[in-house]
Amino acid sequence: MTEAAVEPGRAHRVRRPGPGRTRWARTAALARRGARLPPWVGDSLLPALLLVNALTTHAPPRLPVAVALTAALVLPLPWRRRAPRAVFAAVTAAAFVQWLVGMQLPADVALLVALFTVAANSGRRAALLAGAVVQAGVLLACLCWAPDGAFLPPFVAVTATVVAAAVLGVNVRTTRAYLAAVEERAERLEREGEQQARLAAAEERTRITREMHDIVTHNLSVMVALTDAAVYAQHRSPERATAAMLQTSETGRQALTDMRRALGVLRTGEPDAERHPLPGIAQLDTLADQMCAAGLPTRLEVRGGHAHVPATAQLTVYRLVQEALTNTLKHTPPGTTAEVRVHSSKGAVTVDVTDTGPHPPPPTAAAPGHGLPGMRERAAAYGGELRAGPLPGGGWEVRTRLLLAGGRAVSA
Repeated sequence: MTEAAVEPGRAHRVRRPGPGRTRWARTAALARRGARLPPWVGDSLLPALLLVNALTTHAPPRLPVAVALTAALVLPLPWRRRAPRAVFAAVTAAAFVQWLVGMQLPADVALLVALFTVAANSGRRAALLAGAVVQAGVLLACLCWAPDGAFLPPFVAVTATVVAAAVLGVNVRTTRAYLAAVEERAERLEREGEQQARLAAAEERTRITREMHDIVTHNLSVMVALTDAAVYAQHRSPERATAAMLQTSETGRQALTDMRRALGVLRTGEPDAERHPLPGIAQLDTLADQMCAAGLPTRLEVRGGHAHVPATAQLTVYRLVQEALTNTLKHTPPGTTAEVRVHSSKGAVTVDVTDTGPHPPPPTAAAPGHGLPGMRERAAAYGGELRAGPLPGGGWEVRTRLLLAGGRAVSA
């Protein structure tokens, strides 16, 4: 119902649809309703029409035979979708009886319908066999009922109809198989997409967990050591205590920045993004100074240029050194020293971290993605194998070699 525009001072009028629109709307509704009818309703329509034709067009002497043969030809058709071969056999047998009786009927079109159904729902061999059977019936029918001297035209015409029915059925079967394959492929791609999304989410969770472990463990260990040092020196050397507390606050700010970056919420233009870029080999000096301030004297040796090393590989190097030094800081007594050696070449980066502790530091955690297992995952991402173990003369060594050419571009 559409409301007309209302002018000031005039009554409100409602425009109603005319009778023509109503009839068209009802017809469209009926058509849509008919399109949703069960298949057997449409399959029963042709048999009903042919039976009515047999009842109304034949004389009483031949009426019983015509109705019986018509019923035998068309009544199996409603079941053609469930049992196409059985229906074809029943219709073919009825047509053969009709040929023996010698009566022509419009219901012979049931043979074409049955042939189409077999071609559309069975294999190529069954379609060829059914077509040959129907073609044999065409030959017999033309020999029996064709006028004298006019065998060829009706034979060719009916043969063309048989071929058309069979080809149409094969095309329907091919199209149905193609659509089924396309639908299956779409469903498979959808399932694969969901699986990839779940794998990506799991990988992202693992990455964030690994990053958070490295950030929190390292920075908290350094902050605890610096705080203990500040408490110890607050009376004897206030200046050193103040410097330790300032270093503690700077370490805390660095930890917050790294946490925001790891969680993916560091916005562009934020001041911390410029002050604390993605850590790499160049930031190992700062890391060594932090460890020295926390009570672990650390010597750093970097050989070879690292400008060609990808940012993700440099982050991996930084995290490996950070985790190794943090383990040393946590699990060795005071007086222990550490040495970090990083050698960058054209196709690889070698990382070697050693300490002089009297006892090797145990693994930090047994769960994947933490401590030594997490370090092994990082090294494996670049084709490297992490080796961690005690040294012959005492102490602990962590060593790996990252392959730049064969590594995967993953988040370290």
